[in-house]
Amino acid sequence: MEWPGPTHEVGELTRPGLVPPVKTDPTGRHGPTPKQARGPRGGRTSRGWYVPAGVDGESVEQRIVEAAAVLPAFGAVTGWAALRWCGADWFSGLLGDRVAKVPVTLVTSSADIRPQAGITVSAEKLSPRDIVVVDGLRVTTPQRSVLFEMRYAASVEAAVIVADMAMYADLVSSAEVVTYAASLSSWTGIPQAREALPLMRENSWSPQETRMRLLWLLLAGLPEPLCNVPVFDTSGRHIGTPDLFEPTSGVVGEYEGAVHLDGRQRGVDVRREQAFRDVGLEYVAMVGADWRDEAGVAARLCSAYGRAVRRLAGPRSWTLEPPAWWVRTDTVDRRRELSEQERRRLLARRVG
Repeated sequence: MEWPGPTHEVGELTRPGLVPPVKTDPTGRHGPTPKQARGPRGGRTSRGWYVPAGVDGESVEQRIVEAAAVLPAFGAVTGWAALRWCGADWFSGLLGDRVAKVPVTLVTSSADIRPQAGITVSAEKLSPRDIVVVDGLRVTTPQRSVLFEMRYAASVEAAVIVADMAMYADLVSSAEVVTYAASLSSWTGIPQAREALPLMRENSWSPQETRMRLLWLLLAGLPEPLCNVPVFDTSGRHIGTPDLFEPTSGVVGEYEGAVHLDGRQRGVDVRREQAFRDVGLEYVAMVGADWRDEAGVAARLCSAYGRAVRRLAGPRSWTLEPPAWWVRTDTVDRRRELSEQERRRLLARRVG
């Protein structure tokens, strides 16, 4: 007998390649028989739920679908998993070691479900207005999901990264996050979320860029840099769009991840650095190993800032004023106004 086709109580799952779990059915009409479920053709995903053997349970989207199967009639996936399901790809569902998995959080007032392997349960108040169905799965709205992660983040820095990466995906704007936070007056973790709100920025392209910006601002104590702002020469030629740029001094900051170790990419980076230096800008690069010595990075930034300030007397060979043909994409609202073709063309240079 063939394994029964899966269904989902919210509606048919519309994402190809994903398999919602089903419960056993002694008749075999609406689910696998107990014997099928225990056999080599079945795989248990959670208490009482099964998928056919061979389903890729390591896929983050499949993990979310399997967790959502245990939801009662009222409830939703929330937090990082809801953001991922809505298109925020930076939420990988993995911890910093990229091996350990972060549990999927389900929010519901029902006492019918309990935490289990890979699933945590939140009993916080949930309004029907905070639930949306996306591709057949019930998730909390991006605003609710972002604030959940910000409130329970390990630190203020981690909370800022959550907001920045949700805005990278254009799921929320900073104004929308602030407005929703104002409605959570006494919720667990809201003081931390409020502390993070002024530090959010809409144009960070990676978690490491956000971390470097916060190091620059809070540890080095320097004026806040702009995120991914295009820099031009005085004739209107685009020199580059650095990760971070402090315009009063002319200091460029770049975070160079693993992709920058590739020989071809390294050549691009060297030419890019020289282009910035040719117009009189100071250049500071940071790599992964530098997180073990953040004070050292702060000292390098301060030294670069000092050198840059001493050169300010002369005329500038660069500008942040874009030429008429340049299309700005530095805010969530501007990116939301782009057509799909424009998004593919203009945002392809972003990381992630």
